[in-house]
Amino acid sequence: MPTALFACPIFSPAAVQMIEAAASLPDVRLGVVAQQPLSALPAPLAARLAGHWQVRDVTDARQLADAVQGLQRQLGGIDRLFGAFEQLQVPLAEVREQFGIPGMPAAVARRFRDKALMKETLRAASVPVARHQLVTRDEQAWAFVREVGFPVVAKPPAGAGARNTERLEDSAALEHLLREQHPGPQHPVLLEEFLSGREHSLETVSIGGRAVWHSITHYDPTPLEVLEHPWIQWSVVLPREVDDARYGDIRAVGDAALQALGMDTGVSHCEWFRRADGTLAISEIAARPPGAQITTMISRAHDIDFVKAWTELQIHGTFAIPTRKYAVGCAYLRGQGRGVVTALEGLDVVARDVGALVTDYRLPTPGQTPTGSYEGEGFIILRHPDTDVVVRALRRVISTLRVRLG
Repeated sequence: MPTALFACPIFSPAAVQMIEAAASLPDVRLGVVAQQPLSALPAPLAARLAGHWQVRDVTDARQLADAVQGLQRQLGGIDRLFGAFEQLQVPLAEVREQFGIPGMPAAVARRFRDKALMKETLRAASVPVARHQLVTRDEQAWAFVREVGFPVVAKPPAGAGARNTERLEDSAALEHLLREQHPGPQHPVLLEEFLSGREHSLETVSIGGRAVWHSITHYDPTPLEVLEHPWIQWSVVLPREVDDARYGDIRAVGDAALQALGMDTGVSHCEWFRRADGTLAISEIAARPPGAQITTMISRAHDIDFVKAWTELQIHGTFAIPTRKYAVGCAYLRGQGRGVVTALEGLDVVARDVGALVTDYRLPTPGQTPTGSYEGEGFIILRHPDTDVVVRALRRVISTLRVRLG
């Protein structure tokens, strides 16, 4: 019976779902490392855990190692150590190496986590990727924009989820960024060429260094555009025709990218662009399950629990290939105006027109504070065997529902 440890900062709804999934696997002893006490978990779930260790900062490799050592004394040998939080991937890998626990090595985790190193690795392997420059001196930034032209995108080298990402349209914007951030060796800024076109994601399951399953989504519009325009309600479509020939190039490029980065066994989330001329370029890849409800969308497209499938992959190294049954879409509900949520308008129309397609939802509530993210204040997930039906239904949702702030 393997003993596995799951690490997370807090017991968020997503983390609780992952703990529940791992705890439900037969013949697995599960321990948890977190910054919250065990009492923060629902009592029935807490009672199913073999152990718990609280730390101040779960992303600190030293504290994480202390937790593993403490739980080893309680539980015996630790067979697996894993987590889904982006900022945890490198410390988890470092601690696995320290204790001889199988899993992704630290060098590989750094190639996925450090966006500049990732792009250097992919470019060296002839994988099409956005041009970039890791800026530690102002003159590097100016030399880069002379090469690629404006606009460019500025982001932290180890960012996640488009946080602190911005588009720089001209010299004045770049001057402001350099003046505000003062890039240097200890706090570099990553500049990338601005990729125009349709943005997508590619999710892949790999076992033993070989991609065994994939999924694809379409973003409408890009997350960066959504952050730049607060009135836009973002949507994502997961088409049923995932094996269509039109996706053959990204499947091949995605496989080459994972090989170059050193993926062995795990789930990856790759964001990529299809330019107007049909060529593609990878933006970045994360060695974790996708966020933004895409994991739920994958579950609904196949009538499986993809979270549970991920935990089984992490603990046992196995994955049952599912059958794609549906197209799925998600509309993200963003507040219009300023202040807190005051009303949700148009719900009766949406319920009448597309209610039969809804599988999951979280609606904004009065008094709720806006998140400021592209995911907004709630979501509605739809599914149907026909992709076009899902696309039309999503348009109906985002054109009808209005989250009022005040």
